[in-house]
Amino acid sequence: MGLFSAIRDFSLLTWLREERQSRRLILLIVFIALLLDNMLLTVVVPIIPSYLYTVDDEASQTAPNHSISISQSGTFQSIVSLYDNSTRLTGFSPQMSTVGPLNPASPFATPPQNHSDCPKADDQLLNENVKVGLLFASKATVQLITNPFIGPLTNRIGYQIPMFAGFCIMFVSTLMFAFSSSYTLMFLARSLQGVGSSCSSVAGMGMLASVYTDDEERGKAIGIALGGLAMGVLVGPPFGSVMYEFVGKTAPFLILAVLAVLDGALQLFVLQPSKVEPESQKGTSLITLMKDPYILIAAGSICFANMAIAMLEPALPIWMMETMCPRKWQLGVAFVPASISYLIGTNIFAVLANKMGRWLCSLIGMLLVGISILCVPFAKDIYGLIVPNFGIGFAIGMVDSSMMPIMGYLVDLRHVSVYGSVYAIADVAFCMGFALGPSVGGVIAKNIGFPWLMTIIGVVDILFAPLCYFLRNPPANEEKMAILMDSNCSMRTRSYSTQGSSYQMGDDLDPESPE
Repeated sequence: MGLFSAIRDFSLLTWLREERQSRRLILLIVFIALLLDNMLLTVVVPIIPSYLYTVDDEASQTAPNHSISISQSGTFQSIVSLYDNSTRLTGFSPQMSTVGPLNPASPFATPPQNHSDCPKADDQLLNENVKVGLLFASKATVQLITNPFIGPLTNRIGYQIPMFAGFCIMFVSTLMFAFSSSYTLMFLARSLQGVGSSCSSVAGMGMLASVYTDDEERGKAIGIALGGLAMGVLVGPPFGSVMYEFVGKTAPFLILAVLAVLDGALQLFVLQPSKVEPESQKGTSLITLMKDPYILIAAGSICFANMAIAMLEPALPIWMMETMCPRKWQLGVAFVPASISYLIGTNIFAVLANKMGRWLCSLIGMLLVGISILCVPFAKDIYGLIVPNFGIGFAIGMVDSSMMPIMGYLVDLRHVSVYGSVYAIADVAFCMGFALGPSVGGVIAKNIGFPWLMTIIGVVDILFAPLCYFLRNPPANEEKMAILMDSNCSMRTRSYSTQGSSYQMGDDLDPESPE
């Protein structure tokens, strides 16, 4: 058995060495990195609201039980037994010096505890909206701050080092989640995850855009990579909720930490992150890209579409705890339809969006996000959430699989073909949705209610959708067009129209037939 194992290991190492420069292997690494990143992102969704409520509720009930005595008119005292939580009345007047159990009707009795599995809709539960929202938003907020630095950094030193740094940071964050028991430590772990996610997502998407130069191939590759993101979103909530209820809080994070180590080993062998590989040409500045109205429209679509699910993640479990009395595992399972449909949407429209027009795919997706999110508050039980959550996930998959390739296409068409900064902008847009969504959504849900929160974000998505029409045929930069038309230019970029026909600029300028 040892010989066969050695031969198998040798074959694997040989294959990895031969495939080190393969685009498929780079795509696999980005896929796995996004998978683990988003598993950690979503595994906390069913765990944190329930865990924090349990901790806070136990703290609020434990504090009164540690009171040793309560004075009453200087004559009587009620003593709470820390052994069996019974209450006894002692009298110190000459007329009464006995010690006996307190009558349950006595005003000194401890109120009976509510043993229902359902949390009561009190101020404590409503306050969880704000606490959970801020904790969830901390990751995206830190990622939002970090992205503008990571994008230009990848242009200077290459994608390999930031990619590996992202793995190291996320590994530490995962261990912190596993062993933290306070809100402060969880907040710190979530914030640290934002730095790691920024490194992984910006470097990963930039790396794919640089090795897949053809627009159609790039769209397919990014669609596959987003499938890793979708798998993480799909597996995270149910995995976290089931492990939390039947094993404990620590277990799911330890499993993720082990998987992260395997991914880090693969990156270390294939990407060789000790090498500094700067881009061969200087990319367009981040400020210039942010002034491009077409890039802003694409980024806005990513932001507002993902803001819908970002508002839903912290608020929906608390709303379910308040109105549906669910089991712990159901808090995560409620997101499964959205996760499955997102996986389906990203895979279908990675190819179909290029044929129908990515602008049209995104426009329909934004409308569908808005309509689906408006239907969520009408659910009376967990089964009523299946259809609207499925619609939300499918629609966001349409938007992401359309807009991510468009970001690279716009840089090819209107700027210098260096992709670190533009995918930093895409990640900033994604993070703005996940930063503003939970933090603002938690406050809105507390003050005017969950149904109004869903109404607001649904209307915003519907109103933004028509702007996607401007991406139908974005004009090329005149200087960039002259370079692309140069017969000595070997780069090929692909455009598309409403009907799905495409043309390429470079060595061969003949129009192509519809694919």
